[in-house]
Amino acid sequence: MKKLILSAAIVLGSLSMNAETPVATNQMVQTVNDQDGYKEVDGVPAAVKKGLDAAYPGVVLEKAWVNDKKEYKIEITVRGEKSIVYTDASGNILKK
Repeated sequence: MKKLILSAAIVLGSLSMNAETPVATNQMVQTVNDQDGYKEVDGVPAAVKKGLDAAYPGVVLEKAWVNDKKEYKIEITVRGEKSIVYTDASGNILKK
């Protein structure tokens, strides 16, 4: 009889351990891209956009990075082809 009560207590105890609510944790990770001294930015100056529009009609800006010299590294798409273009703050295309 003792064994029956003991085994019933063990079974009931193990069932209650599974009834716990799991705690969900949200972890937000913020990354900063630093490529060759360039840091990612959300937007570029109007002069840079104007310079790219003049050089590449129908250009779409995908991503942009800037370095300490205010030179921009810009990922663009022109007619479905992606490429990287370097410009200065006044919109002049740089050779790199």
